[in-house]
Amino acid sequence: MSKQEAPEREIVIGSRNKGKLKEIQAVLAGLPVRLRSLSEFPDAPEVEETGATFRENAELKALVLASHLGLWVLADDSGLEVDALKGEPGVRSARYAGQHGDDAANNRKLLEALRNVPEAQRTARFRCVVALARPDSLVLTVEGSCEGRIGFQPRGHGGFGYDPLFLYPPENQTFGDLDPEIKNRISHRGEALRNLRKALAPML
Repeated sequence: MSKQEAPEREIVIGSRNKGKLKEIQAVLAGLPVRLRSLSEFPDAPEVEETGATFRENAELKALVLASHLGLWVLADDSGLEVDALKGEPGVRSARYAGQHGDDAANNRKLLEALRNVPEAQRTARFRCVVALARPDSLVLTVEGSCEGRIGFQPRGHGGFGYDPLFLYPPENQTFGDLDPEIKNRISHRGEALRNLRKALAPML
């Protein structure tokens, strides 16, 4: 079989988050891969994020899911690090307010925690680690980050998570304001996925 006729590599995206899936599909478009959602596998386990770092959690999720499904799995762990809060919410970003994935509650808690913090001290960054695993081992791990600061109120209706609060100074817009194409170009996940794409392309 010629290289041009090689079958697509099937990769399961280890997330049921629709916003995240769209971002990953956009950045990896054009590669000879067939991306599948974890939602297609109802028996896939919920992997408890017990790692102390984004890297540990991403690699744990990728390895556990790849072993269970018998397929290649791409998993990520990402979150927000706020300097005035000594790096919080960090690895607890998705469950900062208690319930996993409650974006509105997480944003309210963050604004309350920063209630008396002036603009100059509201610096923060989004960080993302993406891990790719096959059923028997880790294939690769890449990272990305994006610097910004936390606004005083939500702006924009795009994105997800902390996007409406994360102000990207060069554009003077929050991630909730930004056009998805621009966000993918500058975001922490976009950078990590571009690094993944560079590393993955020669393997396909």
